[in-house]
Amino acid sequence: MDETYPLTYSVDYPDRELNRLTTFFRIFTIIPIAIVLGAVAHASYGGWNDQGTTFVAAGGLLVAGPLLMILFRKKYPRWWFDFARELTRFGARVGAYVALLTDRYPSTVEEQSVHLEIEYPEVDRDLNRWLPLVKWFLAIPHYVALIVLIIGAALAIVIAWFAILMTGRYPQPLFNYVVGVGRWSLRVNAYAFLLVTDRYPPFSLKAG
Repeated sequence: MDETYPLTYSVDYPDRELNRLTTFFRIFTIIPIAIVLGAVAHASYGGWNDQGTTFVAAGGLLVAGPLLMILFRKKYPRWWFDFARELTRFGARVGAYVALLTDRYPSTVEEQSVHLEIEYPEVDRDLNRWLPLVKWFLAIPHYVALIVLIIGAALAIVIAWFAILMTGRYPQPLFNYVVGVGRWSLRVNAYAFLLVTDRYPPFSLKAG
């Protein structure tokens, strides 16, 4: 069996001095791109016109649609997968910027230093049609572990913030830990919500 999980995630370590000014003001510089991400991921609008109610919705990870298609048609529409993958990549770039892992402003399209790949599933071969109904429940142990890990990552980011301001460098052990927590979280997301794999996520911060 291939030991590589169907979702891989890495961030290039910045082997240079990071921008101290944008690091200091990161909580403010993130606001514009966070608004863009929020608009794509969650935005909806409801209103009225002469014909009655109108409703427009944009974005959001498509969970119910793929779940129903896997369950009843044993298909995962490629366009749904592509949208979910690109939205996840965009969110990962924004997350890396928030976590100070990079000082390059997140692009909506370019990979930059954040590398995330997700294997497209062949439903007949790779997915059990009934498992998506319970994946969210099976992932509960990961939710518990991630609560602890994310608290640790938040502390690591605060320490890294001071380190960057003083030295211009992100301590590599802290960098590796924060990237590892992000990788763990993304694997759980791929399993429980993106529904792209039936392989249970490993309890590990490591790649592979």
